[in-house]
Amino acid sequence: MAQESTVQYEPVAEIGGGAYGTVYKARDRDSGQFVALKSVRVQTNQDGLPLSTVREVALLKRLEQFDHPNIVRLMDVCATLRTDQETKVTLVFEHVDQDLRTYLEKVPAPGLSIDRIRDLMQQLLCGLAFLHSNRVLHRDLKPENILVTSRGQVKLADFGLARIYSCHMALTPVVVTLWYRSPEVLLQTTYATPVDIWSTGCIFAEMFRRKPLFCGDSEVDQLGKIFAVIGLPAEDEWPTDVTLSRQNFSPQTPQPITDCVPEISEKGVELLLVRLRSLSLHIQLQCYQSKKQ
Repeated sequence: MAQESTVQYEPVAEIGGGAYGTVYKARDRDSGQFVALKSVRVQTNQDGLPLSTVREVALLKRLEQFDHPNIVRLMDVCATLRTDQETKVTLVFEHVDQDLRTYLEKVPAPGLSIDRIRDLMQQLLCGLAFLHSNRVLHRDLKPENILVTSRGQVKLADFGLARIYSCHMALTPVVVTLWYRSPEVLLQTTYATPVDIWSTGCIFAEMFRRKPLFCGDSEVDQLGKIFAVIGLPAEDEWPTDVTLSRQNFSPQTPQPITDCVPEISEKGVELLLVRLRSLSLHIQLQCYQSKKQ
């Protein structure tokens, strides 16, 4: 990781903000190319940056060698010492003009065609399969982290950063959205790659609805909204290693997914239910089963 300033990159505009800082569109002074700058402040110790942070950044740089078409490119990493106890790590990514949230907002009525949704999902899953095959969990997959180029190419962004961020306090009071988090993440139990599949299912539904599927304002509220659709798990399916009890939720029976996503096709229902059923062994949630199966 280069111990250097970001003077090579000239900020042009603020293009986003979150719980971990501000994202800037910048210009590379050498090449003239536009890039996206994302920074996080890391607590340093007597040996410098934490080994966990160095490993995560090294992994992101290694993935760059594959040049996958559905993965945003990490172009540079800069580490600037702010104080003896803190270092600012800036990751320099290729710049893409819009994310999936903006893309969906621009779609005129009646919404995306089935063929376009199929294409977007194919690219999204292709990028996700690449990450998982390289043992990378995204952990924060949402429309804001899915970029869409002017040519309709999907690129996953912010993968691998969740683990870097989770080790440090948020820089702003912005609340991280819960809407795409899987039940096992909300319950703070052990999880693996299915957490990204759950998020993908929520995003898939949103492509039809053009609005989020589950909009909770707390972990408990988010889980309640999920259970209202897919049903409350049985007592013997509830994980034992969590502090949140099953008794915190009222009994719920599964509802037809078409009640929530009326625009979805029959094949889309089957695919969405596969996504929402793909959870870790710690919690197997029951989804609505179509009578046509």
